[in-house]
Formats: sequence, C-alpha cells, structure tokens
Amino acid sequence: MNVLSLFDGMSCGQIALDQLGIKVGNYYAAEIDKDAMKIAKKNYPNTIHLGDVTKVKGSDLPKIDLLLGGSPCQGFSFAGKQLNFNDPRSALFFEYVRLLKETNPKYFLLENVRMKKEYQDVISNHLGIEPIMINSALVSAQNRVRLYWTNIPNVKEPKDIGITLESLFECNTEEQIYSEPYYKKNTKQLSYIGYIGKSPKQATKVFSVNGKSVCLTALGGGQGGKTGLYEIPNTRTCRKLTVTECEGLQTVPINYTEGVSKTARYKMLGNGWTVEVIKHIFKNIK
Repeated sequence: MNVLSLFDGMSCGQIALDQLGIKVGNYYAAEIDKDAMKIAKKNYPNTIHLGDVTKVKGSDLPKIDLLLGGSPCQGFSFAGKQLNFNDPRSALFFEYVRLLKETNPKYFLLENVRMKKEYQDVISNHLGIEPIMINSALVSAQNRVRLYWTNIPNVKEPKDIGITLESLFECNTEEQIYSEPYYKKNTKQLSYIGYIGKSPKQATKVFSVNGKSVCLTALGGGQGGKTGLYEIPNTRTCRKLTVTECEGLQTVPINYTEGVSKTARYKMLGNGWTVEVIKHIFKNIK
C-alpha cells in the first residue's frame, strides 16, 4: 500500500497503520513543521517527507492507495474566529481536494473539528460524502470531538471503553503545582470544579481526574492553556498535564514525542490525532 498523508504532523496515521499490521510500501508525508518531521522520522525512518503541500503533485507519485489528511482547523473551529474558507490556513483544505483528484486513491480520510453546518456542507460537497462524528472519549480519557470524512466502508462509532484520566494521572512530576485554588460552588452543573486566580478562564479552570480531560490544543497560554488544570487527588492543589499524560490521552506510544522541546511536544500532541480512533477507522481497510 502506498500512502500519502497531508499535514502529516508527527505521523499518527502511520502509528495506526503500524499497530494494525497494515503493510505500507511507501509513506509520503507533506509537512513543514521541523519538530513534527523529526519525531516522525525518529519513529519511522522510512517516511518520505515532501515538504509544502502546495508543491506536491500527484503526477510525481506512484499509485496512491490511501490519502490521509487533517487540514488546519483554525478557520473552522467554534473556538476560533470562524473565518471559514477565507482563512488561508483552512483554505489548505482545497489542496487536499486537489490531491484527492490527482491521485484518485482507493481510500481517503479527512479529519477536522466540529464547525458550522454551512462549512461542513462545503467539505461534504467537495468530497461527496457526509462525515461521521466521533468523540475520542469513547476510546481514550480525552474529550475530543472530531468529524471524519472517509470512504472506508462500515465505519461507525466505537464502543465506549470507559477509561478516565485518573488511570493515566502520574503521581510524581516536575510540573508546577498551584496550591489552594479558589473553588467556586458548582451550582449550575459546570464542567469544572473550580479555578485559580480571580475568575474562571480557559487556562485557569480546574477539572477532576475522575472524568475525561478537556481537549488538548496546540495553542493557548497561561497555566493550563494547552491541557487544562487538574486537581491532584486528595489535595487542594492542581497542575497541568505532563507530556507523557498527553501522549496517553492521544493514545500515542509513551515517549513517542521525545527528542524535541517540551513546548514542541505539547504542540504536536495538540495538533495530532487520537490513534485509537484512527485504528478503529482503518480496521475496515481490506
């Protein structure tokens, strides 16, 4: 099987194929992030990096059997400015469409965030198929709702395996611990149990480890900007998640991202796919 992965990042698609035992002849990856490329190459030395997706031509490649992609979502996300296809990052979706036409693969998969129905319909019209919505929480300890457009047959929601963050939470870490958070009474069934500082913001909210984590993000600053803050059990203290905890949430092999800065590791994990979800989709490849 020849695979072309656009916006490949740290190559989560390759992890899924490898763990399923699906043999890959050539794995071509369009990616420009040097840290993500370094990690992909460390774990899969045979990865053929092609660089900028806009410069990749289907005519330069052998027959592609599987086309993958998770085009940048900043212009689609409910959490962003929702500039939709006018955002140059989200406009990269059309590079996926171009290469889908140029390579005519047997199978394709496109992943993206939840978005306004009007944007979703544009993507569906271009791909000729409606997406399936899957929350990573079904197969991991992370709330991560994503849309998956694919012609791989018989893809349905996976069964809930009932895992919580508590099972991944590490006892001894080097992460900064914030003591005595100001807890707000949960009178409105809020998702968080408290916050640090003077007001509850995305980076200051404190969550329980007894449930699912919030969605990991590549961007965002502050105390818990990329991972959220979590109460250390049996204390009134909290901390953000470690890199290896985030690897566990994305169901990536532990220490897979080792070899670049911690900041780069958080970023690529926030940008990455939940491997168990991708495996669930790929298991129907014949």
